Amino acid sequence: MANSVYQINKGINQSIEFKGLKAQYIWYLGGGIVILMVMFAILYFFGLPSYLCVGIIAAIGTVMVIKIYKMSHKYGEHGLMKALAKKRLPKALRSRTRNLFIKL
Repeated sequence: MANSVYQINKGINQSIEFKGLKAQYIWYLGGGIVILMVMFAILYFFGLPSYLCVGIIAAIGTVMVIKIYKMSHKYGEHGLMKALAKKRLPKALRSRTRNLFIKL
């Protein structure tokens, strides 16, 4: 069996990148693959033909990989966390009383 060598780190003080996936998206893809394997086992356990199970899992897996790669390219290493944090910020702060500004 031939040994495969994969280059993971791109340099000092830079984030991990593997085949175009950056930082946490590697873990998202790994978790998605584990979930797909469990889904295959459940579908097969319920008696669906194995070719149908493979087709369903392949279709879902293809969509999942495309979405994860798009998020990795769009947001980068920390952009997804920043986008989620920005959604949680209120649009405006309202105060119905002046007491907050009067007290020292």
